[in-house]
Amino acid sequence: MAARTPAAAAAASSFLRSVPPRNAAGRLAWFLGGASAASSDAGIGSGEFVAWHNGGGILHRAASVDPTAGGGGGGAVVHSGAVLGKDVVVASGAVVGPSVSVGQSTKIWYNVVLSNCSVGEFCTIHNGSCIGQDGFGFFVGEDGQVKKKPQMLHARIGDHVEIGANTCIDRGSWRDTVIGDETKIDNLVQIGHNVVIGKCCMICGQVGIAGSATLGDYVTLGGRVAIRDHVSIASKVRLAANSSVTKDIQKPGDYGGFPAVPINEWRRQTANLRMFSKKNGDRR
Repeated sequence: MAARTPAAAAAASSFLRSVPPRNAAGRLAWFLGGASAASSDAGIGSGEFVAWHNGGGILHRAASVDPTAGGGGGGAVVHSGAVLGKDVVVASGAVVGPSVSVGQSTKIWYNVVLSNCSVGEFCTIHNGSCIGQDGFGFFVGEDGQVKKKPQMLHARIGDHVEIGANTCIDRGSWRDTVIGDETKIDNLVQIGHNVVIGKCCMICGQVGIAGSATLGDYVTLGGRVAIRDHVSIASKVRLAANSSVTKDIQKPGDYGGFPAVPINEWRRQTANLRMFSKKNGDRR
């Protein structure tokens, strides 16, 4: 076999550096740190990201990961400054961003993305949820251009919180977004920036809570409830499905309708509207 010329050897070396390695940890490190750092297992170890043998993914050298923390099938990424406590589980495709902290025995399932947040102990975050991204905050400047409000704070998730699949919780701009202990959140819920939710709340699917709203303790929101920005809701309030809160609710109790009113008033409104519609139908 003819010996390679220097040009051919250089081309072959360049090609090898440009091809991701076959193992999962190597591919992730190649993507995050460049092909040359991940062209081999030894290369992974020499880069900023190293193979997470207990987790099956990769982690940054500056991350603090308890030896008992592990993954669920590989492919997780843990960034610089992240802190994972005892018995934390980070499943395939999940990303724990820089300076994120996760408490003991919390489970982070597939394709979850955590950034600019802290998560308490014994929490469960289901597939596809995103926590700590920028909120939807914009204003029109003096020049007539739409500008983004600074989003510099965090989302704080308490202990024993469960967050359903594909739920989004924005980080704060003028105060931290807070989810209280023992609160349970269903799938497909949107929680805006600066929202504060108390302990032991129940939030059903497709609820939308606009920025800077405040909820007390033991609040229950039925499916597809909408809450306007800067609204406050007292503790022990329950809202029927499809209700819309447009102003403060200051007394505990059951509410419903659009705009939300005490539940008995809403039922009377509904009955009167039905009777009025029937009478109009008879006249025709």
